[in-house]
Amino acid sequence: MEFRHLGRSGLLVSEIAYGNWITHGSQVEEEAALACVRAALECGITTFDTADVYAATRAEEVLGRALKGERRSGVEIFTKVFWRTGPGPNESGLSRKHILESIDGSLRRLGTDYVDLYQAHRFDHFTPLEETMEAFADVVRQGKAHYIGVSEWTAGQIRAARPLADELRIRLVSNQPQYSMLWRVIEAEVVPASLELGLGQIVWSPLAQGVLTGKYKAGERPPAGSRATDDKSGAGFIARWMGDDVLTAVARLEPLAAEAGLTTAQLALAWVLQNPNVAAAIIGASRPEQVRDNVKAAGVKLDEGLLKGIDEIVDPVVTRDPSLTSSPAKRP
Repeated sequence: MEFRHLGRSGLLVSEIAYGNWITHGSQVEEEAALACVRAALECGITTFDTADVYAATRAEEVLGRALKGERRSGVEIFTKVFWRTGPGPNESGLSRKHILESIDGSLRRLGTDYVDLYQAHRFDHFTPLEETMEAFADVVRQGKAHYIGVSEWTAGQIRAARPLADELRIRLVSNQPQYSMLWRVIEAEVVPASLELGLGQIVWSPLAQGVLTGKYKAGERPPAGSRATDDKSGAGFIARWMGDDVLTAVARLEPLAAEAGLTTAQLALAWVLQNPNVAAAIIGASRPEQVRDNVKAAGVKLDEGLLKGIDEIVDPVVTRDPSLTSSPAKRP
């Protein structure tokens, strides 16, 4: 495993991070989830990402049980706040009330006294940014989080938050956006702003919900038990990538990966890690062998010829529009 600094902070994170968005507490049984976390630890992954809303708070509980007994200073635990976690009018968003109550709930479910990174899961258009940042500052000063991050914020929102963080003397160090060979909306605006301001990217869906593994084929039914057949949540998220044009392009990546001695999935993970602003790529897994395969992308360097070949293949199906980085215009 290789490690990178998160933005311009002193915090090191594993290049491959483990996340449990639509697996723990929903898609896979707990025994399989625990096995995947054990595999991650055995492979050198130290960075684990979750959120209070995942599987209606159950994902945090599963991750907490999976990491129980691990030396706390040897792992980095990240979680998030924003989406609705209860029926009350204040059980969503980034108000002071919701942030201060949500961090306590997350710590209880995770079985820890603090998280290494506490992230705003989206931007809240209905709460003053000053209130949000002051609440995050209190979370840090109370020793409940070491660093603060955001997720899916626009360049303008990041630019507005950074001076407030500086005034409050807290470390705003990261953004967590979707990013892959197929989804590059952060490249035009978010990455330049983050480089300027010292934030690093912790990217989710680097395999485009599994499409970049190459297991889905144009004109064929999805494999039984795959995310595309998961009617709980997985199929809805992956639908945008299931067109024959995308699947045909992904199939053309396979010989490039093989020539580099990589699987298609490893090639896709290594690709996002070539971006110097990316600190970590988050993987999910339903089986331990997926973890063991994916971690082999850590430390891989792709030459310019290979990167050019990838771009030539996927360019017709890449999404680049920076306006697609957005947060809900209605209260969550």
